[in-house]
Amino acid sequence: MTAPGRPPRTLRRCARHAGVVCLLLLAALLVNAVRVQLVEAGALDDDPANRRGAIERYAQPRGAILVDGEPVTGSKDTHEHLRHERTYRNGPLYAPVTGFSSQTYGTTFLEHAEDRTLAGTDPLLAPLPFWPELTRSRSPGGRVVTTVDGAAQRAAYGALAGRKGAVAAVEPDSGRVLALVSSPSYDPGVLSGNGPAVDRAWRELNADPDQPMLNRAVRQTYPPGSTFKVVTAAAALESGVVRDLDEPTSVPDPYRLPGTTKELTNAVDGCAGASLRYAFTWSCNTVLAGLGARVGLAGMVGAARDFGFNEPAVRLPFAVAPSTFDRHMDTAQLALSSVGQFDTRATPLQMAVVAAAVANGGTARTPYLVERTTTADGSTVRTAPPRPARQAMDPRTAAQLRELMEGVVTGGTGTRAAIPGATVGGKTGTAQHGVGNAGVPYAWFVSWAQGDDSPRPAVAVAVVVEDASAVRGEISGGGDAAPIARAVMAAALASEVRRSRDGGGGAR
Repeated sequence: MTAPGRPPRTLRRCARHAGVVCLLLLAALLVNAVRVQLVEAGALDDDPANRRGAIERYAQPRGAILVDGEPVTGSKDTHEHLRHERTYRNGPLYAPVTGFSSQTYGTTFLEHAEDRTLAGTDPLLAPLPFWPELTRSRSPGGRVVTTVDGAAQRAAYGALAGRKGAVAAVEPDSGRVLALVSSPSYDPGVLSGNGPAVDRAWRELNADPDQPMLNRAVRQTYPPGSTFKVVTAAAALESGVVRDLDEPTSVPDPYRLPGTTKELTNAVDGCAGASLRYAFTWSCNTVLAGLGARVGLAGMVGAARDFGFNEPAVRLPFAVAPSTFDRHMDTAQLALSSVGQFDTRATPLQMAVVAAAVANGGTARTPYLVERTTTADGSTVRTAPPRPARQAMDPRTAAQLRELMEGVVTGGTGTRAAIPGATVGGKTGTAQHGVGNAGVPYAWFVSWAQGDDSPRPAVAVAVVVEDASAVRGEISGGGDAAPIARAVMAAALASEVRRSRDGGGGAR
């Protein structure tokens, strides 16, 4: 018999069962929530249908990339779901440095390599450790301070004048990248948003046969032609194949490539048995090819490696295409490679490093593009780490090469690079390419400059022009590329003087 006021036993049992079922359901819900939060969170975040991440990413302005302390990027508020779009000041000028940040197509170059800083997700931007995790918030986008010298960048871009080609300039004793220019270029801002106009711009840019989005300064390799003779001359001097710059080399003109019936000739007279000084000044192919063959494969591969060739992991912080010197060749191929032909390939940045090593007493500094990153209010987050250096050649060899490169500018093939009030060294190059060398030759010039009142060289430059305007037989590094290098060097020298006058010395 049931006690007064108590529910029947059957009802109590049902209530207990219902409670147990509810607890089990609650436990199942908790387990499922944990599974979703911990196990499937990554997959859900990456699901293309999940727009919360994109909405959060573009909810705040993106941090700025700076040149000469001034932003060359910005953000605009669209008041849409993906609220802030990237903007660019002088976009085509700085595109090889910044890359693009697109709501549709992602990021490239500095926009990609420094994305965590610019987007505000780098933990070091937070005021306290673990603050973003605790508050589920982002820090304001940080800033990326580049090493680029705006004057040198503008000079390079203006001197190329829309011709297909590239310029790279570095500071010899530090490795700071002072200019990276690729032409033709494009405005990264046309890719920033997510509408039909962005898709149309993307298709047009990718369909353009001139490849305006290709960063020719760091992502395109070319046969370096006679500019590679800097490396070959260094190898000949280091190995003892040449002991005196003015001693005859006994290399004949024409020079028969070893093991073949093919003869190498020159565009100038006086190369038969010429000294290294004469051959370098007037760019005798026969002499430098013969010297490369005498150095031998191991010696030439080692010399190229010491200058930075065959290095697969160069980053600025974005990746740079490796410059290559073949490790497996017969002697005829080695002779051609020693004058920058056959399979030898180099980026303009690599050839700027070659010139910089000569200017810097034989030490090749690893190039870098980011001086430091900061919070939105300018507090330093990271500074550029120490960059590795390699001894490309003995300082005595570097002094001899400086002398040779100066001779090219004062009385050889590179006189159009001369700058009053400065010592300039250079090397011209005209590189054949295409099937049977049928393509329009590439015009090259590599150089360095030191102000007469300066204790050190200010800049080393490499220029390549793909579509030089002269007729095929008259295309030359001295005529087409040297004036561009001169403009960049003059701008860098003026910047050095201005920094010195303002009390900054060589610092940036």
